[in-house]
Amino acid sequence: MENEILLKRIYEPQEPSDGYRILVDRLWPRGIKKEAAQLDEWAKAITPSTEIRRLYHQGEMPFDGFAEAYQEEMADSEAAAAFVRHCRDLLTAQNVTLVYAAKNEQENHALVLREWLRRNM
Repeated sequence: MENEILLKRIYEPQEPSDGYRILVDRLWPRGIKKEAAQLDEWAKAITPSTEIRRLYHQGEMPFDGFAEAYQEEMADSEAAAAFVRHCRDLLTAQNVTLVYAAKNEQENHALVLREWLRRNM
């Protein structure tokens, strides 16, 4: 069975099937103690810029526009290219779970990141 890139809210319990857990939020999630998060890594460098994150959260940018802007940021980022290589290496041995805090599970940056990773591997 091939390993997968999974998504999970940080407020959900950690499970063995999560594999390697990476927090993909720029800000630390409210109400979560670092020890309780059970993370392997915090990848701040590949998160959306403060500018597009604020525009989206203030309702000044629709999700489609946010997703497009975030993908453009990643396309121009050496950190994002390195993250693709890192995830590819991790996936040879285990699942990789992108952990995020957003309440909206249908429209969030972790979904955009997972799709972008899949296209760029």
